[in-house]
Amino acid sequence: MFNFGELEGYSLKKNVHFFHQGDLFIAYDVNSGSVHVLDEGTFEVLRAIQSLDIKEGQPSLEKLEEALCLIGKQDLNGLVPEILEELEELRQEGTIFSKETGRVNLAYPEKPIVKAICLHVAHDCNLRCEYCFAGTGAFGGSRTLMDLETGKRGIDFVLKASGHRNHCEVDFFGGEPLINFDVVKALVEYGRNAAAAVGKTIKFTLTTNGVLLNEEIQNFLEQEEISVVLSLDGRPEVHDRMRPHADGRGSYAEILPRIQQFTALRPESSAYALGTYYYVRGTYTHFNLDFDRDVLHMADLGINQISVEPVVAEPEDPYAFQDGDLENIREAYDRLGEELIKRRSQGRGFNFFHFNVALDKGPCLLKRLSGCGAGHEYVAISPEGDLYPCHQFVGQENYKLGSLYDQDPLYLKPDVVQEFRAANIYSKSACQECWARFACSGGCHAANAAFTQKLTEVYTLGCELQRKRLEVALYVKIKEIQQNAEGMTLPDVRC
Repeated sequence: MFNFGELEGYSLKKNVHFFHQGDLFIAYDVNSGSVHVLDEGTFEVLRAIQSLDIKEGQPSLEKLEEALCLIGKQDLNGLVPEILEELEELRQEGTIFSKETGRVNLAYPEKPIVKAICLHVAHDCNLRCEYCFAGTGAFGGSRTLMDLETGKRGIDFVLKASGHRNHCEVDFFGGEPLINFDVVKALVEYGRNAAAAVGKTIKFTLTTNGVLLNEEIQNFLEQEEISVVLSLDGRPEVHDRMRPHADGRGSYAEILPRIQQFTALRPESSAYALGTYYYVRGTYTHFNLDFDRDVLHMADLGINQISVEPVVAEPEDPYAFQDGDLENIREAYDRLGEELIKRRSQGRGFNFFHFNVALDKGPCLLKRLSGCGAGHEYVAISPEGDLYPCHQFVGQENYKLGSLYDQDPLYLKPDVVQEFRAANIYSKSACQECWARFACSGGCHAANAAFTQKLTEVYTLGCELQRKRLEVALYVKIKEIQQNAEGMTLPDVRC
């Protein structure tokens, strides 16, 4: 029989998330990571249990039946004992109502170990994207390019600051980094040699809008096995509205052939951004709340690795999300999930980054609690050699960590480092009751700071979107498992 006493003081809302997506009723046990497909009766019983205030000595079965009556499900009362017995078996297995993960001591080395850098080789751009967080490439300053000496110092920095780590990462960023392609080429060569000299390797990534992605550059990126993130917002009218040239001309017709040519070189690109990969990344705004059409537009063009992100904007910006947009966004994710399932069943599948969910593996607990490592494991470097917690903080002097030209270039301001290390889910009150807390680690530091002026307060719209994406991602994953089971009925998918 179900032991209600075991749930005394247990918050179902934060530790077991159950929801209806498509034709499935799903329960996600937050602490064990288990996922269950439920019948509707079990789903309604869980809803009723959640409404109870479990206290020792209460006639809980009777209270549960009363709760079912309140939600109009009194016809289930005769099935309650059987449903509770099945739930108790799962509880004893540890796959539902699992014990809440205790607070983990996030111990860091006194001196930060920086494993990845973002080299801003160009604070200039050949496009004038309306929503650009970098102020169309200049990051609030003058338009400038990184010189070779500063880039070499950046690579020397990560090779030394990475300490015992044998693998480092360097991302060429801007603005538009291909404006400074000669320096990029020289830094790749320098980095390969410098890393080999100390027994390390560097993984290079480059983010580009594609305008300058000619055949010579494509061949270089392939030869050097450099991962690439390319920018495309979707349909021509959507892309050109937000990503024009400086003279107002659209850029879609110019960059699409180059993106298609390059992505065709990497048909086996990793869905999880591993190895040498490409991703085509877009941004959706208030103007294209039907962004699922933009994702499918790209998929129809033969682009198989797609990420389309919500814009982060000031409320007064015309492209910022407005009251009432959230429901349309949710519906777009719903439609996209269904279309992805359908296309995969037809052998026409593609990968949508935000629907990636690895139920049997994934980030370690430390990463799930603390996030991306910005400010102490990852830093961005401006063309002048100034160090910031990540690319979105570049130019914000209150977050400046140091400089490659300081007497000790490895020195990072301890107060800034500590501020980012402390910005984990334990320090964010909204995360304490959120079932998705281990999936987003408290959200993007830059978005939180932009909207709340604090690293420890969350950007609430970002939270809503993260939860919706995770629900659809779990649904898509279950459907994939069911399809791979050759049509077998799987009433309980436990992963």
